[in-house]
Amino acid sequence: MKKSFPMGHIERKVYLSSVSGVATTKTELISWFNKNVEDLDIYTTKSFQVRPNPGNREPVICETKSGDFGNSVGLRNPGMEKTLPELVQLKASGFDKWLNVSLSADNPQDFITLVKAFDDVADSVELNFSCPHAKKGFGASIGVDIDIAGEYVEKIHNATKDRKSLLFIKLTPNVDNIGEIAKRVVDMGADGITAINTVGPDLHIDPVSNTPILQNALGGKGGKSGRWVYSKALEAIKEIRRYIPDSIPIIGMGGVWSEKECFELIEAGADAVGIGSVLGHVRQPQWPLFFSALKKGAQDLLDGRVCDFSSKKYVSDERQMEYREHVVEDISFHSEDTLLLTLSGEVKDFKAGEFVFLWLPGVGEKPFSLAKTSPLTFIIKKRGAFTSYIFSSLSKGDKIYIRGPYGAEVKTPKAKKALIICGGTGEAVAFPLAVELQKEGTEMSFLVGTSVKGDKGILDKELSGFGSYKATSDNGQPGRVLSLLPEEIEKTGIDGAYYIIGPEIFMKIASSILKDKGIPTERIMLSMERNTMCGIGLCGECSCGGHLECQWGTFMSLAFLEKEGAI
Repeated sequence: MKKSFPMGHIERKVYLSSVSGVATTKTELISWFNKNVEDLDIYTTKSFQVRPNPGNREPVICETKSGDFGNSVGLRNPGMEKTLPELVQLKASGFDKWLNVSLSADNPQDFITLVKAFDDVADSVELNFSCPHAKKGFGASIGVDIDIAGEYVEKIHNATKDRKSLLFIKLTPNVDNIGEIAKRVVDMGADGITAINTVGPDLHIDPVSNTPILQNALGGKGGKSGRWVYSKALEAIKEIRRYIPDSIPIIGMGGVWSEKECFELIEAGADAVGIGSVLGHVRQPQWPLFFSALKKGAQDLLDGRVCDFSSKKYVSDERQMEYREHVVEDISFHSEDTLLLTLSGEVKDFKAGEFVFLWLPGVGEKPFSLAKTSPLTFIIKKRGAFTSYIFSSLSKGDKIYIRGPYGAEVKTPKAKKALIICGGTGEAVAFPLAVELQKEGTEMSFLVGTSVKGDKGILDKELSGFGSYKATSDNGQPGRVLSLLPEEIEKTGIDGAYYIIGPEIFMKIASSILKDKGIPTERIMLSMERNTMCGIGLCGECSCGGHLECQWGTFMSLAFLEKEGAI
């Protein structure tokens, strides 16, 4: 039997939903919301496809004006085979909230396969007929044509009549007849409507470089989301409701940032209100308070009571993705695959546990820890297309752009002594950490592993000024430096603080050695540098144990990581 969808506009009650591609993009983030955010009623996943999709290269999200976002993720997702078992496990763990699984395909048969596959875990499935920057055949390629949209829904509905989940269709606002399209898909078997997806695509120009920001096959065009689409969303919900019965639920969304906008969408006919881009202006630790204030305030407005609009105190008015121009002052090669990049200017108030993005227009962007603030110095390891360009094509005098910092300052365990263990290019993180520990009067020792012969670290001269410094080359044995760890533990002691920086396997081995020596797990801090694509809490890529590194910082205690099963 299909579940009954909460009918907010009829009940005069506020129901809040997450939106596809924002915040609840991974099962561990869904679990985090379930534990911490009481006022989220509907959990929407990112759009999953039958096969994995790498999506577009970064930048995939931009903000040209405070609250006005552009996006071109390109339906990046890990595919059905990886995602489905994770959601099965989530449901088995006792998760009992409404789960709205977003699905994407370029043909009816793939949609049918997806609907049948996710039917046991989903309360509703949301078919993405609306992504404006997807490849040909996906997203808006379906939703802009009333006949194609209707044909798809008819075929999918007829092939899945025994499904338990409700069939929602996510519509594009980039049409003149969204109400008619909504009616057609409902007539063909849809149980509900989601609207709107992003507006566009448009070209998003950075005001500093005067170049397109987004990186894709559309020449930098991407969808519009955030505050500048709200009026479009409101009109679309009004029109959809005029064309479909009150018994058909609508999940309304698009630029909702306040109690007033949430209230207005429900008045227009939405049964649940999707909350998305505003979370890029609210710190994750404050998401529970924000959702609570938003829901209470919107309910006050629905009930005719005075609203205090208290959610606004959690929302930053400042632009979160602002690029600043810098100039390459020096490029110094440490080895054939490692260099030091020195730039003009500064990054204000940078702390250990934070990171910034480097952006080269037309090439891409990637996150990096800032090794030194004076002069502005980065350690760059040659890995993919972006760093390869730096190695082969970047020259002294070239312009490069920085946004950030993101993350949060590390909360250092109180200790008289600290041992900082680095592998790979971890010294980039060690230097700002040493600056902070020096302020606390902490006695420091450094144990550094390097792939360069001769036992020479990248920042050996700088770090040796803070305390004892030992660098050991791998000599063909990765992580060889860890053989010296037991001796250093004896010197630092059980009451010392331990910081591990480097590849995750390196940190796991080092953590195991420390635990075997009796070091408490809350005194062991790891720099967990997961992939991140936006830096402001929207994409969810940097989630580690449910904590977004762009919000909480990269350093996390081993106690936390083990508790959350993140290592």
